[in-house]
Amino acid sequence: MKTRVLLASFSIFLLAACSQSQNSKHELQGMWHAELDINPDVIPVELELEKSGEKWEAYLINGEEKLKLDDVLVKNDSIFIPMGVFDSEIKASIKNDSLLRGVFVKNTSSDYAIPFEAKKGEFERFEVTEKPKTDFSGKWKTIFQDSNGKTYEAIGEFVQNGIQIRGTFLTALGDYRFLAGNVSGEKFFLSAFDGSHAFFFTGDLLEDGSIQGRFRSGPRYQETFIAVRDEDFELPDAYELTYLKDGYEELDFSFPDTEGNIVSIKDDKFKNKVVLVQLFGTWCPNCMDETKFLAPWYEKNKDRGIEIIGLAFESKPDFDYASQRVKKSAEKLGAGYTFLIAGVSNKEKAAEALPALSSVVAFPTLIYIGKNGKVRHIHTGFNGPGTGGLYDRWIEEHEELVSGLLREE
Repeated sequence: MKTRVLLASFSIFLLAACSQSQNSKHELQGMWHAELDINPDVIPVELELEKSGEKWEAYLINGEEKLKLDDVLVKNDSIFIPMGVFDSEIKASIKNDSLLRGVFVKNTSSDYAIPFEAKKGEFERFEVTEKPKTDFSGKWKTIFQDSNGKTYEAIGEFVQNGIQIRGTFLTALGDYRFLAGNVSGEKFFLSAFDGSHAFFFTGDLLEDGSIQGRFRSGPRYQETFIAVRDEDFELPDAYELTYLKDGYEELDFSFPDTEGNIVSIKDDKFKNKVVLVQLFGTWCPNCMDETKFLAPWYEKNKDRGIEIIGLAFESKPDFDYASQRVKKSAEKLGAGYTFLIAGVSNKEKAAEALPALSSVVAFPTLIYIGKNGKVRHIHTGFNGPGTGGLYDRWIEEHEELVSGLLREE
């Protein structure tokens, strides 16, 4: 009920805003410290607003990452910030030159709205009340547990510099991207906001040297975790989590492209070429990271006899909606390879659409196919740029796999 009231009130605000002139006398350019209220916690967001002529742009800053958001609209006492490739938006009223207040909404969900507030100026991401008493830098074997008692393993990689800490958690299915935050006493706080997912982590150092912590994703989802230092711990091999069922050597599928034309992997365009099949969704931040790599890589390598097919599994079953989202994502990411609308964002449905696969356990999943049409490798998940050296290692593996397939007759 609270969410419905919030959205209804904000709808009234939007109607008032849209009836006003598009000119704004407020001075909004500069750094802003924003917070998403996921009571009782808050997720801090570093936001930068810039104006060039009449065009506004925003940047989400997560540690080393700076995500550009264009299409920002300022109307008198209102600001609207679409979240890049994601179907979500910040809608806020401009209280004065130093205060914004509104909501972050996901348009794919009718009841997803998080209160948003931003104050102008540069601040620490989290409040620090005492000097750090420990250094969390290093590699941590981590076990997360959800509310049903289900557990999964992860690697925590952190670099601490005084009161500031950066890093990520890497799971077998992907990573939690660029996390940034602060250390106060023997406690750390980390967050990330990429326009789709809002993450909050906090951990306490215990007497035995381990960490006990909490993880929240958005306003509702929560897990706990424990972590111990372990420089030798490794996750399962990402090339062994998904495989072909017995009796299969190839993929065989036909799906519509963004214009509704049916495209098959058996079409002449893909014959006698190395083909990468990317299972992704425009709602998926790890998929965004993978596409950011694949887009320029494809332009550089396509003349070597390489094609990429992106199979989009979207938030809604409506074709027009899915097509619009994929077109926008491809345009913003500069991805010029083939995109097909394959279904909805459900792992079981994705596995049904590709019956040769043992299962679909993660988005993204990247399938490597040789020039003879046979599946040679399947990589589950993605080690994104937030994982540092692991991302660099994956790039090397990827180049070696593709080069090996190109050398084959």
